Amino acid sequence: MTGPEPSERHVPVMLDRVVALLAPALQQPGSVLVDATLGLGGHSEAFLQRCPEARLIGLDRDPAALRLAGERLAPYAGRTTLVHAVYDELPRVLDELGVPAIDGILFDLGVSSMQLDEADRGFAYAQDAPLDMRMDPTAPTTAADVLNTYSAADLARILFQYGEEKFARKIADRIVRARETEPFSHSARLSELVRDAIPQAARRTGGHPAKRTFQALRIEVNSELDVLRRALPAALGALALHGRIVVMSYHSLEDRITKQTLAAATRSDVPDDLPVIPAGHEPYLKLLTRGAERPTEDEVAENPRAASARVRAAERVRAKGLVA
Repeated sequence: MTGPEPSERHVPVMLDRVVALLAPALQQPGSVLVDATLGLGGHSEAFLQRCPEARLIGLDRDPAALRLAGERLAPYAGRTTLVHAVYDELPRVLDELGVPAIDGILFDLGVSSMQLDEADRGFAYAQDAPLDMRMDPTAPTTAADVLNTYSAADLARILFQYGEEKFARKIADRIVRARETEPFSHSARLSELVRDAIPQAARRTGGHPAKRTFQALRIEVNSELDVLRRALPAALGALALHGRIVVMSYHSLEDRITKQTLAAATRSDVPDDLPVIPAGHEPYLKLLTRGAERPTEDEVAENPRAASARVRAAERVRAKGLVA
């Protein structure tokens, strides 16, 4: 027997809330939604169903995801454009499509369900697989390349910065010593090394001991945080008046960048001690969420991968150089 198709296994995280946040901007004829992280198309399918006036531009760096999402969204082919691109390439994509502004954009960050479920992609620490971790299989650098070529100092840096791993230096030193005997190629060996490097007392909490190391490698391989830092300002710049942005993060590093970027756009660009804000210098963004919204207990029970999700949203309330 064969298992369910990936699109059938995929449960979009916080679907109803995400749609509720973006849908008000997608009611006029010809409105444009960008799904910057298309994945298997679950969120996009809901928007196409519930916002019949909207057109979708779906981006993904993973060709397999684009193919599967295209199959899922085939009934809406007349309203969809799918593009193989990383989301910081948004300005180029919009320029090539002749789209001057967008009405909504969704970022569902991190690794997709499909990538986690496909063992040979090497994202999951709980099963042995080649150490790949590329979201785009055509990209040049794999996790094995990082492990086998980076210095101990650089390995420790990415483990600490991207994985928030307290034992980063100890793990990095062990990796460098181990690769002198045999280069790293598969995940099970790395998982075992990390487990052995972490003191036994520290293994009792925080889930799988290799979780933070795998997260750090994945972020490094795919330049995820650098891409996000470029993509969010570009997305805000592309929003039409009353356009909306929703960002779904799964760890504190992504959420911190999102929070800081959105907060900066809600502040005026004049000195704080000015008694009156001149016309045209008001903040151009309004937050739609108070802090980061989290999934309900019922949703986490139904879809455990939603547990770490954080959602932030904002609306553009001033056009460039104009008062809304």
